[in-house]
This record gives sequence, structure tokens and C-alpha cells, in this order.
Amino acid sequence: MKTPTLLTFNPDQQFADIIALIQHARNKVLQVANTALIDLYWNVGAQISTKTANAEWGDGVVTQLASYIANNYPDIKGFSDKNLWRMKQFYETYQGRDEKLSPLVREINWTNNCIILSRTKSDEERLFYLQLCAKERLSKRELNRQIDSALYERTMLEQPKLSPVLREIVPTAQQVFRDQYVMEFIGGKTYRTENTMKSALIQEMKDFILELGKDFIFIDQEYHLQVGCSDFRIDLLFFHRELQCLVAFELKMGKFKPEHLGQLNFYLEALDRDVKKPKENPSIGVLLCKDKDDEVVEYALSRSLSPTMVAEYQLCLPDKKLLQQKMKEIYELE
Repeated sequence: MKTPTLLTFNPDQQFADIIALIQHARNKVLQVANTALIDLYWNVGAQISTKTANAEWGDGVVTQLASYIANNYPDIKGFSDKNLWRMKQFYETYQGRDEKLSPLVREINWTNNCIILSRTKSDEERLFYLQLCAKERLSKRELNRQIDSALYERTMLEQPKLSPVLREIVPTAQQVFRDQYVMEFIGGKTYRTENTMKSALIQEMKDFILELGKDFIFIDQEYHLQVGCSDFRIDLLFFHRELQCLVAFELKMGKFKPEHLGQLNFYLEALDRDVKKPKENPSIGVLLCKDKDDEVVEYALSRSLSPTMVAEYQLCLPDKKLLQQKMKEIYELE
């Protein structure tokens, strides 16, 4: 019998294509199964809605239906009276609404659909979180956190402060970056230096990337640059998959000062000359400050020749009711 030849190469590299095929097929099966399940819940909700609207069924019939399924078909799960009412609400919420909404509800799981359904107040807000879930594949915990942090309200109320160069080379930058980053996951502590705060962020990198956006890939902290005979360190260096570029974050404990941009511009020049790969786009710099005067930021960025932006951070969850009130006032004025 012929003895099998042992592999002498790296199996992670040689078998990568096969593993990718398997994972792609599994993901496709899961997506098809999820779409079928959402369609089922939609159709059940449609029937309940129609029968109750036509007075064929009273409210008590739904409870009877749930008991009937549980007693006669014990292998069928997920059809409690509470869930049946959710299916009715699900159908009635999206039926006949914006054509963008219906396809999106089939791209995310039922649990996240229920969270969005119960925790949002308008079609615009629902669309925002449906798109976010579909794009970033948020878990239940991650979705609840984004809603708790008032991500929708923050995105609608405040536009990120970008340099003209950044707006020009990355037209979608306003959808990628934020004016304010909420980092409650390292809150409840006093940070006296950038280094202590940076260390806390490193320990909670998964939550930090959730706040930044899942297209960010962390490269290193204190990223070393050598220019001439001098050494420099970038606080946090990331790569952004969609933008295909390096993104340097510099942390400042105090209020924004115009001179902070000079240091960041220097880092971007060094990254583009010595680190950036030929096929990658120009590097982007984000100055993350505890506080900023928007007018000072506007003046400072207007003459900046680098793709930079200035944002602020806060270490506690925002007052969501206050943000909602601000949005209401803006809508009323418009």
C-alpha cells in the first residue's frame, strides 16, 4: 500500500481557497434560511392582521392559536402569543412602506428585527439601523449598544468636521467618520494622560471598533515612524477596508488646538511616503479631542493640505431624550 505523502508546506495558505468555498456556502445557506424564516413570519403576521382587521378574529384567538400550536405541534417553536403579536406588528409596520425597508428586513435575523421594531420611532430611524445591521452584521448586544448610544441621533444632528482635501478625495467620508465618538466602555475612570487612555482603549478594542465602524482594522498602538534620525509614534493606527487606506488616530486629553494638526499632517506624510502600499489610497488622520470649538476647528481645517478631521469623544452615554428633542425642534423649524 502506498504511503501518503506528508505536506511540507503551510496548510493555512494551501487550503485557504477550499475553506473560503466552504464558508461561503455555509453563509449562503444561513442567509437563505433566514430569508425563508422572515418571509414565514411576514405571512403569518399578514394573516393575523387581516383576520383581526376584518373582525374574523378577536384578540383572544391569537392566544388560542399559540396554545393550539404548542399542544398539537410541540416540535414547532417560536410561535408564542407574544411572538405572534410581534409578527402582526412586523407586517403592519413595513407593509406598503418605503421600498427600501422590505428587502432589508430579510437580510437580518428575527431578533434584531424585533429590537429595531420595538426601539425605533420612525421609518428613517428604522432604515438607519436596518442598513447598519445588514452592513456590519451586528449581534444583538452590538445593536442594543448602538441604539443606547443614540447613534442615529448623533449621525443626524452633527456632521463630522473634515478638511477640504478629505472631502475631495473621499466623497463618502461623512458616512464613514463621526463628529463625536462615545466611549462609555472605558468610562467611569479619570485619565490623566493620553497613554493611560490609549491603554484602556486597547483593552476594549472590540467595543472601540464597534463605535468606529467594523470596516476599521486595528494595526498597532504607538506605531513607529522613523524620519531622518528621529523617531515618532502614532497613537493608534488602523486600516479601513472600504476606503483602502491607513487611518491614524491621535488622542488629546484637552481641548483642540490648531497646532495639533501640524503633528498629524507630518505623520500622514511619513505614512504615505514610507508605509502606504502602491495600490492603497492616501492616509487619513483623525484628531480625537476631549472638547473642541467648532469655529476654531473650521478655521484650522480650511487651510489644511492633508486629509484630516477633528472629532471629540465622551466617556458616558449621551442623553438620548435630549438629542431626540433637538431633532424634533429641527424638524419643526424645517
